[in-house]
Amino acid sequence: MSKVIKIKRGLNIPLKGSAEKVLVRLDKAEYYGVKPIDFPGLVPKLDVKVGDRVKAGSPLFHDKYNPEIVFTSPINGEVVEVRRGERRTILEVVVKTENGETEYEEFGAASPDSLSRDDVVEKLLKSGLWPYIKQRPYGIVANPNDNPKAIFISCFDTSPLAPDLDFAVQGEEEAFQVGIDALRKLTTGAIHLGLNADYPPANAFLKAKGVEHHYFTGPHPAGNVGIQIHHIDPIAKGEVVWTINPLDVIIIGRLFLKGIYDATKVIALAGSEVIKPRYYKLISGANIDSVVKDNINTDTDVRIISGNVLTGTRVDKNGFVGFYDNMISVIPEGNKYEFMGWIAPGVNKHSASRTFLSKLIPGKKFRLNTNMHGGHRAYVLTGQYEKVLPMDIYPVHLIKAILANDIDKMEQLGIYEVVEEDMALCEYVCASKTEVQAILRNGINTMIKELS
Repeated sequence: MSKVIKIKRGLNIPLKGSAEKVLVRLDKAEYYGVKPIDFPGLVPKLDVKVGDRVKAGSPLFHDKYNPEIVFTSPINGEVVEVRRGERRTILEVVVKTENGETEYEEFGAASPDSLSRDDVVEKLLKSGLWPYIKQRPYGIVANPNDNPKAIFISCFDTSPLAPDLDFAVQGEEEAFQVGIDALRKLTTGAIHLGLNADYPPANAFLKAKGVEHHYFTGPHPAGNVGIQIHHIDPIAKGEVVWTINPLDVIIIGRLFLKGIYDATKVIALAGSEVIKPRYYKLISGANIDSVVKDNINTDTDVRIISGNVLTGTRVDKNGFVGFYDNMISVIPEGNKYEFMGWIAPGVNKHSASRTFLSKLIPGKKFRLNTNMHGGHRAYVLTGQYEKVLPMDIYPVHLIKAILANDIDKMEQLGIYEVVEEDMALCEYVCASKTEVQAILRNGINTMIKELS
């Protein structure tokens, strides 16, 4: 084993409802959706209209400013709805599944080793798999014209109720390796795999060729790729690195093995309000109801989240699994007043500090709801941000620089290194109830606009 990087700052949130390692294979859902809002900075232009028939891999929309980046359907069927929001913003493109075998667009199977970089890029762009690759800084879809100094893949997830990626990739060793071979064509630098040092990694990760392994141990956010980049090879101004999720590497591998866009992956359904938390094998973009049906506590109001409770997106049963999401979380809504509020001893409340008696009960799991326990207020300098962000930056100063729209200060304070998931814990522990993630994204958007 190579040197273990120990992450000391951070916080694990011990929620009830971790997914049991039981894999359920779902039939095709009736509806699938692709959501432009999953891609920060994207201005979508439709390639289809309601009533059009598509195959798995057929274009649905593309980026207005980078037309070569297309977003394709994960399933065959009929486009039945284009859901819009304010100012006719496209929120979702919905496809109704056809019965029978899935029909795929053919992109041609090929070994990445026999292709040039341009050939690999073209195949990823045409098939709609390119958006799986994100860039740092900014956490947006990568620019295919860039030459990143490295590609980083975090092979474990430390977020609350996170799926076990070692379990999720079982049986996909070949596809993962082929995906790695394709990614190696895209950079002259190294491909870094971040592994959990606390238990043996899956063979797909451990035996992957053409990569560098790095081991991490410590609390969340040790599994965040941004934290791993910071400790392995930090991003300087003018540098670009690419990141990708290991389950998406497998989808890329299938493209080169089969010549089709097979968006099948394993996700976790977890949370205290799930009757039987477990893993599901499904096609990306599936309707939420097809996953949670008859498996949620109906005795209380619940919030369904595509993703984890810190960074995920609130959805209803008619919504869809997010493009990058590997889990669905279900927790109680916090829409009821609590007797005595914060004055109560708090045996069943989690605390990042020693505010509640629950700190005296080690190993306790919590049924937490969405109640913020207070409203927005002026910044209180508690030093909590620094305790949960294992980076050599000043998070409070960075947020203030964004609020002041000070471009130079944002650069100096490390905005190139962080995206929302890296500072999600800062928002969780914030005594001022400041929407840290939204402010950070506004700052990133400002940087993109000013420096483009």
